[in-house]
Amino acid sequence: MAIYPYQIFATVAETKTYYQAAERLNITPSAVSHAIAQLEHELGFPLFIRNRNGSTLTPNAQQILPYVREVLNAENRLHQEIDNINGLVRGTLRIGAFSSASVQWLPTILQQFRRSYPEITIQLVQGSLNDIAEKLRQGQLDIGFTALPVDAQLVTYPLILDTLFTVAPKDFRPQNAQFVTEHDLRDKTFILQESDYDRATKATLDQYKVTSNSLTYTIDDPSIIAMVESGLGFGILPALSLTSFPDYHDKVNVYAFDQDVFRTLVVATPKSQASSPVVKAMLAQILTFMLAQYPHDLLWSH
Repeated sequence: MAIYPYQIFATVAETKTYYQAAERLNITPSAVSHAIAQLEHELGFPLFIRNRNGSTLTPNAQQILPYVREVLNAENRLHQEIDNINGLVRGTLRIGAFSSASVQWLPTILQQFRRSYPEITIQLVQGSLNDIAEKLRQGQLDIGFTALPVDAQLVTYPLILDTLFTVAPKDFRPQNAQFVTEHDLRDKTFILQESDYDRATKATLDQYKVTSNSLTYTIDDPSIIAMVESGLGFGILPALSLTSFPDYHDKVNVYAFDQDVFRTLVVATPKSQASSPVVKAMLAQILTFMLAQYPHDLLWSH
């Protein structure tokens, strides 16, 4: 069986519509429909349930999708290795990152990378720490910036310890004026990003005995800053996120905790992708950037 129908199937599964899959693959929707129908005929079972909201995978399709992605990833690695043997480095690299890494790190990394490897196409995905880790696990990304813990099937390279801070309204002062304690945070409402609540932030809130009924959710870091500035509650943000807001001291107060709380940021790749020439090239570029950015704090052994 040709590989291309697999690519169409995987793209529809990701975009959830035939139309968007056609746009991404630069073919017509009818070509997508024909390819899926032919693939369903060869496999012997339907792949999608189509309705006005899009296309949903059937249970059988959900079962084979991870194997289809393995086939597509293997084909991509094969072509990369052939190009590598011929002295060329080209291909497609799928990179995922959480918002502050996208803002603080990726622009410089990608600019430097493209100077050395102009033939490599970069596809970027931004999401929460959980989103990126899950897409890596499923083989939808080749490289991702996320935080520990991650699935054991991923190869991880530790980057930095990213300290967490309390973000408070301007009229708040902790008892000792320098850092916050459990007593300072008692009965306070916290505004969080729900998508990443089960990671370092949750561990910190548990450590400081903040209960779930004291939590309010929002969508992103700027929203947290804005809501805290308006006096609607407190936030917890890591140092890397705060550097995206150079004027945050004019809007909110930021205090360290009286205990060390941090998240361990990593760059990760699926084990199946770790030997890819393109992945190796990007990891080398990331290491070069991180060494220059964090010469004394980088955790990556090199």
